[in-house]
Amino acid sequence: MLSLMLAIPLVAAITCLFVDARTARWTALAATLINLGLGIQLWLGFDIGGAQWQYVERAEIFGRFAWALGIDGIALMLILLSVFLMPLCILASWEAITKRVPLYMAMFLMMEVIMIGVFAAQDLILFYIFFEAGLIPMYFIIGIWGGANRKYAAFKFFLYTLLGSVLMLVAMIAMIGQAGTTDIPTLLNYDFPVEMQTWLWLAFFASFAVKMPMWPVHTWLPDAHVQAPTAGSMILAGVLLKMGGYGFLRFSMPMFPDASGQLMWLVFGLSMVAVVYTSLVALVQGDMKKLIAYSSVAHMGIVTAGLFAMNQQGIEGALIVMLSHGFVSAALFFCVGVIYDRLHTREIDRYGGLAVNMPGYAILFMLFTMASIGLPGTSGFVGEFLSLAGIYEASSWAAFVCTTGIILGAAYMLYLYRRVVFGELTKDDVRAMPDLNAREWSIMVPLAAVTLWMGVYPESFLAPMRGDVATLVARVAPARLPSDAQMTAGRPVVNSAVGHSAGKAVGESH
Repeated sequence: MLSLMLAIPLVAAITCLFVDARTARWTALAATLINLGLGIQLWLGFDIGGAQWQYVERAEIFGRFAWALGIDGIALMLILLSVFLMPLCILASWEAITKRVPLYMAMFLMMEVIMIGVFAAQDLILFYIFFEAGLIPMYFIIGIWGGANRKYAAFKFFLYTLLGSVLMLVAMIAMIGQAGTTDIPTLLNYDFPVEMQTWLWLAFFASFAVKMPMWPVHTWLPDAHVQAPTAGSMILAGVLLKMGGYGFLRFSMPMFPDASGQLMWLVFGLSMVAVVYTSLVALVQGDMKKLIAYSSVAHMGIVTAGLFAMNQQGIEGALIVMLSHGFVSAALFFCVGVIYDRLHTREIDRYGGLAVNMPGYAILFMLFTMASIGLPGTSGFVGEFLSLAGIYEASSWAAFVCTTGIILGAAYMLYLYRRVVFGELTKDDVRAMPDLNAREWSIMVPLAAVTLWMGVYPESFLAPMRGDVATLVARVAPARLPSDAQMTAGRPVVNSAVGHSAGKAVGESH
């Protein structure tokens, strides 16, 4: 099943390169809809409470490298997010993209192959190939179809992410030399020596922190979003940022639990700065895309703090924030794209009074704004509440600071909405803007439905992941900080269980 889900968009991407623009659009839409159907089948066939790894495929290729695929509940949800957003991105590009359409569609289909590959890979080298390959189509999407300053944004995106990933490759080579295997499920339970864990953790952190992106390596994101076409921003915010969070969950925490416990204060510190600083920066933005891009950095700050709280609520909450942000930020970027297609400007001051002539748009934009803020009944509330509960258990100070970010989030999102949708409709070109057409409704309604579904019944999304989160919590439990005291002192103390497991690991390695 997983190989089939990789093969369909790959074949469609190659086909798109040899056909005309109209055929390329329909080929891309058909391939992404087939993959969506397979993704739903994957979900329905997933045995909750069964084996940790399901849909496993393995074929030895050469030496230690193998074509190894398989998913747990966490990977399942992120693959579903990817295949759900991809047909919407193709529809969002339907009329907006007129230049080199076959190549554009091929790039998006390659992006789908890579995203599924990242979440399904069970071989360390295979994961790295997919993880790095994601740079290439996104680089071209920004560089060819982006805005006026697209080349600068594309190079900045490429160089930032590549630099961090080189360190991760060095760490992977060291891991393979130490453990003698590239099999990810085996490495998840391998005890690396404590002093080695710290260096490996820092190398992986360099890559995943840029991908998230965490403060202060977030500066590529606003530039990339502002220059990217609407669908490029949707998939960048919707899925690509989640690869960093997935990396922390899959590699940093279970493979290097002692280092995760010792460096938890570093992640908390950077997350707190990110939440407050980027929220304040968002408040003064005049460009809608830039404002939403900075809000993404703030939301990812809550995700990283939730993950490194290392408890059930924190990690489950972080995962729900990741999924919710995937739907909501994609929807918000599409909302910006809708009015940009009509007026060709993203400046907030150029709009006002859209509720009069675009009531359908105003209602849906309001729903996504409320979900971004975390209004109860929407997907944003569930994730933020669970995350903050988990963060509070680990550090009340971190929870307090992250909560101020949510208050600031309400300020900048409501400020954006008020200035764009309410007020006097005084400008003639704004008055002439028509409401949503059928294609735009077909993109926004599914996003709205999922946002409400996750807010009202989050259990359908939490249930497949709960067992995997419990396994992860059990793995990192000995390394958790015992109290707030070490957090405030900045000197994390690992308990005796860590010392015992570390000593055992070092003894075994010698």
